[in-house]
Amino acid sequence: MDTAGYMQEIVKELQRSAGQIAPGEAEQFAELLQRSGKIFVAGAGRSGLMGKAFAMRLMHAGRDAYVVGETVTPGIAPGDVLVLGSGSGETKSLVAMAEKAKAIGAAVAAVTIAPDSSIGRLADLIVKLPGSPKDQSTGNYSTIQPMASLFEQTMLLFYDAVILRLMEQTGQTTTNMYGKHANLE
Repeated sequence: MDTAGYMQEIVKELQRSAGQIAPGEAEQFAELLQRSGKIFVAGAGRSGLMGKAFAMRLMHAGRDAYVVGETVTPGIAPGDVLVLGSGSGETKSLVAMAEKAKAIGAAVAAVTIAPDSSIGRLADLIVKLPGSPKDQSTGNYSTIQPMASLFEQTMLLFYDAVILRLMEQTGQTTTNMYGKHANLE
């Protein structure tokens, strides 16, 4: 298969994945973000990169959004929400963040393949995304892509769809969002 063929297969996989996301979970997630104070986003590895992209778009949409671990990230407080993207739901550093956020009184939202995971059990809201876990040794997966690529790509599409929903709810347009785009580049 050539590169174009692989791209077409990836798009087919994403189409199937998008169709497996529960609309109610997605809508509850958007509602939680809408009524929250500050929004904190975290993930490890490529999932973390998808989270950073989401935090940036939240900021463009006028929300107080932060990436956990950055030097300018404030403390979390009651009324805030911590969004954790983790395929396995077992990443130790993210579990610790969820525990701390819960102890402070903030909400925790998990975007994961594994709702029954440690993070899933701590979460106030879970959005289950389809995708293949990193460990594909069991043979229980249906993707041509390596490791957790399908999950990470589905996560980015999900996050972008949530942004569109928030834009719709708040009357935001791409034009207004450009006003918050970085201009020191």
